[in-house]
Amino acid sequence: MEFSAVLRSRRSIRAFSDRPVQKDTINDILLDAIESPSSSNTQPYKVAVADGDTCKQLGQELLSRYYKINKIQRLPLPLKLFSAATSQAMPDGDYKPILGKYPGIFQNRRMATGKGLYDTLGIARGDKQARDEAMARNFTFFDAPVAIFVFIHPSMKFTALVDSGIMMQSLMLSATDRGLGTCPQGALGMWRSPLEKYFDIPKGYKLVCGLALGYPKEDDKVNLYRPEKLSLDELIIVKK
Repeated sequence: MEFSAVLRSRRSIRAFSDRPVQKDTINDILLDAIESPSSSNTQPYKVAVADGDTCKQLGQELLSRYYKINKIQRLPLPLKLFSAATSQAMPDGDYKPILGKYPGIFQNRRMATGKGLYDTLGIARGDKQARDEAMARNFTFFDAPVAIFVFIHPSMKFTALVDSGIMMQSLMLSATDRGLGTCPQGALGMWRSPLEKYFDIPKGYKLVCGLALGYPKEDDKVNLYRPEKLSLDELIIVKK
């Protein structure tokens, strides 16, 4: 595709088909991603690629933890504290908090995006169960056959986060150009320990987030949703 078409075609896919992604295709996408610029070419990131049975098993473990912590949140305070202390479900990610209230206009944009997504899914504002189920799908990667987890080395401080973001954008655009879809997921940074069962994570590297990868499920309305982007007037800081 033309580059501008790739940019405008990319969106967060939340329903994937069961069509597998060949390892050669994954590697080609990653080879594109590592062409990304980084601060002084330090490339302070690594990725863990879960596919096949690893992807399915990891998804089920993350989903189980989500349901456990969701249940704990509904308990009376004394039981909540006890359960939190004794449960293995509590988040053990490297960056906290992953989710929370956003300040000012950013919360407004977040809420508008969430409303648009739930409207597309036909979920009413007061339907907590349906909202919980929609959130739960994050942890099985929206049925994607591949999940990619992004790690950075914190010795590079904020530049590592900038560089990993650039690398992820290159990865997502490369996938789009090949007819695949992606969904970057901050929620996949909530738990690190399950990943350590499947991957030999190098010492010092910290988990940032994850990303679902696969072929979009055709005719699923959720994949048609695209939130409103900034206008140029909102983006550009005016001269004095």
